[in-house]
Amino acid sequence: MEQVGKANNMVSGRQQQWATRAVFFIGGFGTASWAPLVPLFKARLAVAEDVLGMLLLCIGFGSLLTMPLAGVAAARFGCRRVLVVVSSLFALALLGLCTVDSVAQAIPVLLLFGALLGLLDVSMNIHAILVEKASGRRLMSGLHAMWSVGGLAGAGLFGIWMRLGLTPLVATFCSAAIIWGLLGIAGRYLLPSGGSRDGASAFAVPRGIVAFIGVICCIAFLVEGAMMDWSGVFLLSVKQQDASLAGSAFAVFSAAMLMMRLSGDWLTMHIGGRRLLLGGSLLAAGCLLLVVLAPELPLVYAGFFGAGLGIANVVPVFYSILGRQTVMPIPLAVAAVSTLGYMGILMGPAVIGLVAHQTNLEMAFLLLAGLICLMMMISEYVYRKVI
Repeated sequence: MEQVGKANNMVSGRQQQWATRAVFFIGGFGTASWAPLVPLFKARLAVAEDVLGMLLLCIGFGSLLTMPLAGVAAARFGCRRVLVVVSSLFALALLGLCTVDSVAQAIPVLLLFGALLGLLDVSMNIHAILVEKASGRRLMSGLHAMWSVGGLAGAGLFGIWMRLGLTPLVATFCSAAIIWGLLGIAGRYLLPSGGSRDGASAFAVPRGIVAFIGVICCIAFLVEGAMMDWSGVFLLSVKQQDASLAGSAFAVFSAAMLMMRLSGDWLTMHIGGRRLLLGGSLLAAGCLLLVVLAPELPLVYAGFFGAGLGIANVVPVFYSILGRQTVMPIPLAVAAVSTLGYMGILMGPAVIGLVAHQTNLEMAFLLLAGLICLMMMISEYVYRKVI
């Protein structure tokens, strides 16, 4: 009987792991399904680029409002309930963004979309930490890779549906239906609990070692955000490349991140998270230096690829470490770190733009290399304290 019970627990554990992968896929898939709608959204509202930029900030503000509270929700109501409800509403919000036809209507829907995205992001990472701890295996890098896989699938399928002649609303409904279908399959296997309820009434403010982990994740996300918005500008304005190559640098960077995250759990188990982060940080900083100094385009692409490899596993490894710290309950720790990380995504493009305006874009990219070195030093301090 004991052996049967152990076998059942193993099956349950595997189902929970696949359910967690499904939720990460949903997050990336839903976010990528919104990206092709942005130009259509702009045309429907008939707004200029500056107004569109301000409207898109509503998504970030909405996320920042709910991220610090997501840990409370997961602890009180359980991950399963929060993830299923939030993911379902997230799909509905996508449909809502296809129907708004004025700025006054767009603002609350964008705020809601961002708020749901913030709740989803934090809740899925809380669930991932709990499942990883229960399994005794490294899972976090592979789970974060599933977000990227979902993003590729969402962007690709949406493009196919539009080429087939579907209207944006119908194409978005197809995306929403996939999200609801995955929830119907995976939802039952999600954890009903959401971690310790200690401090569940508190607003997630990082304390102690959690604050240092938050700074690390903030820098990592800042680098990712800067690559997303400025790598194309760097190719065109600094390396004098054709506009047709504008998106190629970020594509190379993203492909490297996906490859490394797919192998990140194996690498962490075999060489250790500390060595992986040290080597990755040195690689990322050195490759950003290569991007700035390289005289030939293939070397520039090699630099972007190496930077993606080096930075890829920083966030997954430190989310795993959140499961081992004792300063804060896991739900609140994840909410606090996610909030700081998201601030990095929002700040990254602005910081690069400010530094580039005061000096030049090469100096701004060198600043990123310096921040990665700072991140490496903070990482060493965290490992000495927690591990």
